[in-house]
Amino acid sequence: MDLKNKILEVISGAKIAAVATAAEGIPRVRYMVTVGFEDLTLRAATRRSSNKVAQIEKNPRASISIWSGESMGDIEKGKPYVVIDAAVTLEDDLETKKAFWNPMFEKYFKGPEDPEYVVLKFTPKRIEYYNPAAGEMDVREG
Repeated sequence: MDLKNKILEVISGAKIAAVATAAEGIPRVRYMVTVGFEDLTLRAATRRSSNKVAQIEKNPRASISIWSGESMGDIEKGKPYVVIDAAVTLEDDLETKKAFWNPMFEKYFKGPEDPEYVVLKFTPKRIEYYNPAAGEMDVREG
């Protein structure tokens, strides 16, 4: 299997990811639900008024870590994971917001038109793929 498909196996669909942003030299890590796409981009919903958005506006870069395991038992199995260095853009046009909308967002937002609802797009600049069980590490640039 080629590297892109190995990465897609880890990031495709909705995944809980550790997302780190930084502004003024202070890194912050938050857990977010990200959705991975075929072009290796990720998207996540968030609040416009969040500290995360304020940091991204000052420094539009993030580091994201996603593990393919689902339980502690998967640690022993050496499930693969990725670390992604990404450029981040804020998407708040109605077309994108409607396309990304999920009914589970209703407990946080009034709907796709809610001005607090925005979508973060993470475009990878570098992806490190690790498969501990196979002793494998590979890097995809850009």
